[in-house]
Amino acid sequence: MNIDPTQLREIARSYTAAWCSGDCARVAAHYLPEGWLRINGGEAAKGRGAIASSAQEFMTTFPDLRVAMDNLVMTSDGAEYHWTLTGTHTKPGWIGNRVRISGFEVWKVSEEGLIAESEGHFDAADYQRQLDRRAER
Repeated sequence: MNIDPTQLREIARSYTAAWCSGDCARVAAHYLPEGWLRINGGEAAKGRGAIASSAQEFMTTFPDLRVAMDNLVMTSDGAEYHWTLTGTHTKPGWIGNRVRISGFEVWKVSEEGLIAESEGHFDAADYQRQLDRRAER
């Protein structure tokens, strides 16, 4: 990879702002047209349209979604983007469950400075515990 660390940090900063914007197309624009995003080993969202749909699902579930960049670790072909998501879970059947989860994405970045592949990881059991605990109140 021939992308310099300053440029990679700018990509990560812009990606974070895109997640906080509520505009799923802004998130998807950080990916190659044929890029993909997979979360916790699930089915990959392939292509910008599918990535935008995946981002929209989070944005709909958490209308006050905030993502903070915790760290960016450079790797030989991209980076590990570490983040914390906070928001109020508002899917039907839930009663304003406030959550805070941290995770990371392993990025492979193209020469053009776009994400080619992103493997996302977060503690799904902790996320579910927060929802269950909040739902009992």
